Amino acid sequence: MAKKAKKSKKIVNKKPKVVFPEKLIKYLEAARIPHEVLSHRTVYTAYDAAATMKKKLNEIAKSILVKADQDYWLIVLPADENVDFKKLGVFLKKVTKKEVKLIKIPGEKIVLDLLKLKNRTVGAFGKLHNLPVAVEKNLVKAKKAVFSSGDFNHSIQMKVNDFIKLENALLGSFGVKKKIKLIKTSRIKSRMKTSRIKANFKRKKTKIGKK
Repeated sequence: MAKKAKKSKKIVNKKPKVVFPEKLIKYLEAARIPHEVLSHRTVYTAYDAAATMKKKLNEIAKSILVKADQDYWLIVLPADENVDFKKLGVFLKKVTKKEVKLIKIPGEKIVLDLLKLKNRTVGAFGKLHNLPVAVEKNLVKAKKAVFSSGDFNHSIQMKVNDFIKLENALLGSFGVKKKIKLIKTSRIKSRMKTSRIKANFKRKKTKIGKK
């Protein structure tokens, strides 16, 4: 008897389960903090969030979990800035009154295990995980900002000062603006002109060769 061919299993990329941040909402309501829950399509990065909600990057609060020696900190800064780890080390030394030898971003598995996350990501609200929070002072310029709720489909919009008070966050200067290379129009035209000259030279050379 002929053996039946095994059916090949289709590999399906599972989308993260949509989870409403009930615990966070209860936390905000208990503290009587004015806020707005923003529902949106699945986003994984601050850039996605800004584009989806039609916000400026400096109005999006980016959350990063860092490990400073043996201590974990939740760092919150505008999405158009990166963490300057040297400045952050100086800041943490100042507020903790102890030397900081090494600061690093822990791996994904460590983060998930530490914060006990399932179908979620690192949110901006450190108190829910007993984590100290440090905020880049440039975020205050936005007055209102959009903070990560910890899931991929909801964000929290609230006043930055309310967030700082709620989280007992420490203000510091440890962000650096992201560098975006801009090519001047004159350089673009010059490169285009050079390319055309090279192309014409090649065509002439080909014609001479054919003769």
